[in-house]
Amino acid sequence: MSLAVQFSEYGTSEVLRVVDVPAPVPGSGQVRLAVRAAGVNPFDWKVMQGFMSQVMPLDLPAGLGSDIAGVVDQVGEGVTAFAVGDEVLGTSLTPAYAEAAVADADSLVAKPAGLPWEVAGTLAGSGGTAWTVLERLKVIQGETLLIHAASGGVGVFAAQLAVARGARVIGTASQDNHERLRSLGVIPVVYGEGLADRVRAIAPEGVDAVLDASGRGEIPVSIDLAGGPGRVLTLLAFDAGDLGVQVHTDGASGNTVQALHDILALIEEGRLQVPIWRTYPLAEAAVALDLSRTGHVGGKIALLP
Repeated sequence: MSLAVQFSEYGTSEVLRVVDVPAPVPGSGQVRLAVRAAGVNPFDWKVMQGFMSQVMPLDLPAGLGSDIAGVVDQVGEGVTAFAVGDEVLGTSLTPAYAEAAVADADSLVAKPAGLPWEVAGTLAGSGGTAWTVLERLKVIQGETLLIHAASGGVGVFAAQLAVARGARVIGTASQDNHERLRSLGVIPVVYGEGLADRVRAIAPEGVDAVLDASGRGEIPVSIDLAGGPGRVLTLLAFDAGDLGVQVHTDGASGNTVQALHDILALIEEGRLQVPIWRTYPLAEAAVALDLSRTGHVGGKIALLP
């Protein structure tokens, strides 16, 4: 048996329970992990609330989480890349808010020995999404990228990955996060009324591309600053496709492993930081999820079973 966080009905975090469940068994091409850390993301809260039930129906009771790091303790048929005892990170098939979880072997990478578990368990979702949207936007050296919510979960990865590509990054954020963004090589600006003027004061000819990771209604000004909708991409304004912008809802889109290799290399070189705000045990998953949902935390949140 294995402890896992589950909910039997959709609702707020009060529906979460830590329960004993049969430990999952890996199938062909899969491994089972003794979970050491699981990333907590605002998306998980949407799943729990039932906001994703039309596109991602669940059989209740169900669990949460897919960002994971742990130690391989069972190996399924046909797996040669990993063995029992290997430390890995990536994306899980079964819920990651648990003591044990199953993952496809080809969705995992080896965890560097010096990487803290809480960092390893928070890279795949936000990092993979950030890597993928930069590919979709075709951001290259010498270009200017505007990121809305640059200090958020996806934004902070995208900002650093873009800086590593040689792009100039302008990031919207609250004043409290400006110094942190500057330390990452980002030019911060306050969001809200007058945003276009503040951005043009930095980039008089506008920007080459825009990543909207906030959903606060900046699509029109983004299109104006980018000179059209073609290189504007949103993660949250799902109705903006009618304006010609790219709407991205598919996370890492199969790019998780490539993204993780690039992210881990940048971490090793000291060129990418992953701030961990807090860690919690499984028993406090509800607290962690509520904090993550607000979007106002100062870094990533991880559960440590």
